[in-house]
Amino acid sequence: MAKPPSSASSSGSADSPRTKRDRIVAELRRMIAEGELARGSRIRQDVIAARFKTSITPVREALRLLEAEGMLVSEPHRGVRVADADYERVKTVYLLRRLVEPYAMRRAARRLSPKDLDLAQRLVDDMERVAAEGDRATLNEKNRQFHFLFYDRTGNEGLAEEVALLWQQFPWDVLQVLTHRADEVSQEHRAILKAAHDGDPDALARATEEHLASSFLALARHLTGYEVTDPFEIDND
Repeated sequence: MAKPPSSASSSGSADSPRTKRDRIVAELRRMIAEGELARGSRIRQDVIAARFKTSITPVREALRLLEAEGMLVSEPHRGVRVADADYERVKTVYLLRRLVEPYAMRRAARRLSPKDLDLAQRLVDDMERVAAEGDRATLNEKNRQFHFLFYDRTGNEGLAEEVALLWQQFPWDVLQVLTHRADEVSQEHRAILKAAHDGDPDALARATEEHLASSFLALARHLTGYEVTDPFEIDND
């Protein structure tokens, strides 16, 4: 069942700094990421407007923004639907993540506090527990909290924001269907955690690279139906 939107008043300053459009965008992103809105499903503007107790105008603005991001597709005479996970687009996002995220982790390595490391440990433990319970929504949120604990420690707010934009374009809902990866993901997260505890920037970057590559290759196999080589290696692409 979808989570209800914010109960804040739709008038006056209650919508600041997030406008109605922004709240609709955030909620639709969440629903797509958690699989509540299935790939290919139709988006009805009147239903969204009723859900947020608003007019059609901010709904249309939100849908246009998500279409520009590639999360939605507009079809003449048929309306708007959730975009299918396209291999070529996913590959492009992966390549960008491979360039940016290991660098961000290197920067974060020397800025992590003991409190940060304790929280990272708890998040890894939580992810293993909710994965065993099959709670994909909570797993998705804990996974984001874990990784952005590091990205928010880069000392560069703009860098963390760029990583967040890339994450918005990655099909987390599809990736989480790959339940056979649960043990591997846990091991990869613990490798990241160990490198962080060791204060080793290079090891932290390598563990992140391996985690990104393993996740992408599993997702690529799911999307294409066959094994692919890592396109980050130039000779393979």
